[in-house]
Amino acid sequence: MNGLRTLDIPVQGMDCAECTLHVRQAIQGLPGVQSVEVFLASEKAVVQLDPARVGLDQIRRAVESAGYRVPESEQPQKEDTQTAGFTRSIWTLLGVVFFAVLFIVVVGEWLGLFEAVTRRVPWPVGLMLVLVAGYPVFRNVARATVRGQVISHTLMTLGVIAALAVGEWATAAVVVFFMRLGDFVEHFTTERARRAVKDLSAMAPQTARLEKDGVEMDTPIAQVRPGDVVVVRPGEMIPVDGEVIAGQATLNQAAITGEAMPVEVGPGARVYAATLTQLGSLRLRVTQVGADTTFGRVIRLVEQAEAHRAQVQRLADKFSAYYLPVVAGLAALTFLIRRDPLATAAVLVVACSCSFALATPIAMLASIGAAARQGLMIKGGKYLELLDRADTLLVDKTGTLTLGKPQLVDVRLLSDDTDAESMEANIARLLFLAASAERYSEHPLAEAVRVAAQTRGMELASPQEFSAQPGMGVRALVDGQRVEVGNRLMFAEQLANDSASQKAADALEAQGKTLLFAAVDGKLVGILAATDTLRPEAPEALRQMQALGIRHIELLTGDNAQAAQSLAEALNNPAVKVHANLLPEDKIQIVRRHQAQGKIVLMVGDGVNDAPALAQADVGIAMGAAGSDIAIEAAHIALMRDDWMLLPQALRIARRTLRVVRMNIAFTALYNLIGLSLAALGFLPPILAAAAQSLPDLGILANSSRLLRRK
Repeated sequence: MNGLRTLDIPVQGMDCAECTLHVRQAIQGLPGVQSVEVFLASEKAVVQLDPARVGLDQIRRAVESAGYRVPESEQPQKEDTQTAGFTRSIWTLLGVVFFAVLFIVVVGEWLGLFEAVTRRVPWPVGLMLVLVAGYPVFRNVARATVRGQVISHTLMTLGVIAALAVGEWATAAVVVFFMRLGDFVEHFTTERARRAVKDLSAMAPQTARLEKDGVEMDTPIAQVRPGDVVVVRPGEMIPVDGEVIAGQATLNQAAITGEAMPVEVGPGARVYAATLTQLGSLRLRVTQVGADTTFGRVIRLVEQAEAHRAQVQRLADKFSAYYLPVVAGLAALTFLIRRDPLATAAVLVVACSCSFALATPIAMLASIGAAARQGLMIKGGKYLELLDRADTLLVDKTGTLTLGKPQLVDVRLLSDDTDAESMEANIARLLFLAASAERYSEHPLAEAVRVAAQTRGMELASPQEFSAQPGMGVRALVDGQRVEVGNRLMFAEQLANDSASQKAADALEAQGKTLLFAAVDGKLVGILAATDTLRPEAPEALRQMQALGIRHIELLTGDNAQAAQSLAEALNNPAVKVHANLLPEDKIQIVRRHQAQGKIVLMVGDGVNDAPALAQADVGIAMGAAGSDIAIEAAHIALMRDDWMLLPQALRIARRTLRVVRMNIAFTALYNLIGLSLAALGFLPPILAAAAQSLPDLGILANSSRLLRRK
């Protein structure tokens, strides 16, 4: 197993879910191939193989034997404006031809003119027209038959043979015409669904301006390495993930976060590939390149989303497998009962299982691609279906429901001075001394103290002496006064001998606040209380999720019960249940307990200490996954920005998608049932059956394309 390699192999010519099955079977049969995943959206196969036993040439021949093609170059070709315009013109022409031929066929058949015209053409000439026009289809059917496979065109090919057998070459020609037109329609349907992947891939920068020894040069992305320095100028797209080492700029990060509001970045900030520099220029130290960037992972997630197929999609695939033999049996029964070869041919022609195969994946791919543009990375249709059925929401506290950055909310003096004016001045002096003492500390609570002082317009002093006490606090000399700022452990002796200070501290901690104590010249003078702030949009997002069917909401945290309850009260939502003092394994047990009760569980976390619970949940959702490998790997859905309103948006997308899927399946089933019945009873001649069989694909396209629109 150590010598295995994984290859991404582009495959051209796949238009339906059935195609991916044929390609997978062709590759899987080669010696040395361990596993194969074939993706319709990204038109590629991901093959794990032993290079000593099988190579790309053998895989290419196997794919070509199945009727598809592996191009020599793996570079995606971008469609220029002229080509796009030409393509639109071709489709317009095809549309005109389709309706013109359909009109001629229907009216001609109705008036009896069609047969009169075709009778004048010699039968051998008609046969040649059928064989030439249908050669690509007949070739694929023959190849599938040799491999023991029955494909959707097998039945229609039998219909063509039946029409030719009774001398109806014109009927066979019309069937071939609509077979080929159906292929075009199906290809167009699939292209609409995979457009989001192509648009994402086209955004990936191909070159970077590399700086070496003071010289800048445009360099292909493949040659850029972590640790290199890249220069980005105004109006350019950032080509790599990296850390800003010089410069200031305004960035549009919509490609990553889905949020169009610009952000300001400077030295020390992390930036991501495929984000746009609107103002300013930057020098970056490269951290990730190409497929390893956050944007690369986004593309990979969208490409591979169809690997996690929904249960409804697997049912549709099974239905398709049984549907073709059933139709063949119905055609045989029609011939035995009615002795009408034309009615038998019509039954074979009107049946089109591709519409069943397309009903689910087209809608799923459309939704996943559209969601990606909004900052929602969904790993597959399976999770859309589970999201649609979810009824329980478990939420981590720190960094998920809260901002993850403590803010100073209270400063208390430990003195008997009751003069209001003196008290305010003393509080300001205490905050100044504490913030100055904490000036060089990297602790998050120190940052909260500094921000609070700067917000009040204070200019901090530089301490003449400074020392950090690990696990306790800091000591410093500020304006000639010795200042100590730290936790309970640092001041355990003073608090033990000062009941009033102990009582004040207990009261603040009961409110869920985290405390820092401050002493000046050896005397304990005050308490600074900080708390992690609730995300402002979270309460409204939770209310919307409840309206969308989430019946149980529980808050999970490793914090103490007082802090957890205080946050729950801030949500102003009585339905929220609190679990405090939890370890990561405790969170997993809570997830499992709900699942054992038959609930579909959503778990929302930050993807670090919550990773086990995210993986255990039916749908794990990682907040702010941009740049977080752990979050993206553990979760099934990743929110590329810290915005709770994306959660009800994800639920709405799931609801819409499954509604469209059910409509697609119901429409296809009803349409085929009516078509088969009319054909078997002789009310639908083969010519009209050929025209009718292509319409379900158009209906599915029209219905599924609604999911591409952002609401």
